Amino acid sequence: MNSSRLLRYVFILWLVVSGLLLLSIRSEGEPPSPLHPRHPVSSDAIPPDPQIPSRQMISSEELNQMLKVQAPLVLQVGPRSMFQQAHIPGAEYIGATSAPEGLEALRTRLNSVPKEKLVVIYCGCCPWDRCPNVHPAYKLLRSLGYSNVRVLYMAGDFGSDWVSKGYPTAKGD
Repeated sequence: MNSSRLLRYVFILWLVVSGLLLLSIRSEGEPPSPLHPRHPVSSDAIPPDPQIPSRQMISSEELNQMLKVQAPLVLQVGPRSMFQQAHIPGAEYIGATSAPEGLEALRTRLNSVPKEKLVVIYCGCCPWDRCPNVHPAYKLLRSLGYSNVRVLYMAGDFGSDWVSKGYPTAKGD
């Protein structure tokens, strides 16, 4: 091996090692990342949603804690069969707000609710990015002037994001 090849090899090796060292030092102060195994993301981490501001989203863990000290109006805006199987204690069934009947039921229920009342809506029928119910319900609440609204974020569904975590449930109507 001639000296110029050896010098090139050492230089490339130095670049690679320096780059790896810089990456490891830089990542020490960074927030958790799902791409870096040393920094696991909480299962309750709420990703941004283009239609619902993050300050109006709530995780299962946060809602479970809130229910121990507060009594918000909790409304289930998903299918009846899910509500009958299991729901958050004290929650009221509204119906699937992806349908006009569900939106009308929500509008009717809100007639007697003060605009400043804390209202939590949830569905849990399917993964968040495919749920047809939470966004129309949230949009209606906001259009009616409700300012203290929280949307329960469920990455998977009610079973995996509430029931399997051991949070309290009720069954039936």
